Amino acid sequence: MAFLGLFGNDRQMAATTYAGKESATQKRQRVEAQRSARRRERHHRSATQADRRGWKWADNERKRQEGR
Repeated sequence: MAFLGLFGNDRQMAATTYAGKESATQKRQRVEAQRSARRRERHHRSATQADRRGWKWADNERKRQEGR
């Protein structure tokens, strides 16, 4: 009954059978890190665009008030 030999050697099996493979926890951490990086990049991009629109509005408002 080779089946009974499987009990108790989980760590040994995991070390040999799954060696070099990404675990579910590692994958989840990697994916979350990628999402976080994309979120930061989008925020930075949209913040820069909003800043430029603000400056453009201020320049136009200044021109309008000065009567140019």
